[in-house]
Amino acid sequence: MSIKRFFSSSLFGLALLNSQSHADTIQRTPLPHSSFPILQSVTLGAGTELTYFSGLLPDPANAGAPAEELHASGDTASQTEAVLKKLDAALKRQGLGFGDVVQLRIFLVADPDKGNKLDFSGLQKSYTQFFATKDQPNVPTRTTVGVASLVLPHALIEIEAVAARASSAVKKAD
Repeated sequence: MSIKRFFSSSLFGLALLNSQSHADTIQRTPLPHSSFPILQSVTLGAGTELTYFSGLLPDPANAGAPAEELHASGDTASQTEAVLKKLDAALKRQGLGFGDVVQLRIFLVADPDKGNKLDFSGLQKSYTQFFATKDQPNVPTRTTVGVASLVLPHALIEIEAVAARASSAVKKAD
């Protein structure tokens, strides 16, 4: 199944909110009757280039230690902010920004300091610094999954992303 068909098949809402930079190739459909800062679906038109980003984790608190001793530190909000800053840098290296992100997959671990519960509000606190802001109003589709653990001990979050842009916006390398 093509990416276009996959995204089109998930289109349930009637109102279309177009991306300002790619209005002719990317259609964004908000969640019906909701102000929650994610989309219900994104439909990609012809001539759209996708960039997939592998899962990003917070940096180890003790970088330089032997691999078996590496671990993350901080709460969900601080780790989310750190991961989104890493994503921002990765996007910029590809000539993209948060407004180009069409999908996020978030893997969230329960926080031992919060009674081993998922800290969804900590996630949202940092997420809304990067998405649905005055300067960057676009929001992606998003899935958040609770997981038992991540590869980096004490990491509470891992985020992978998909970004899209019109092929005409792609700069050719010399």
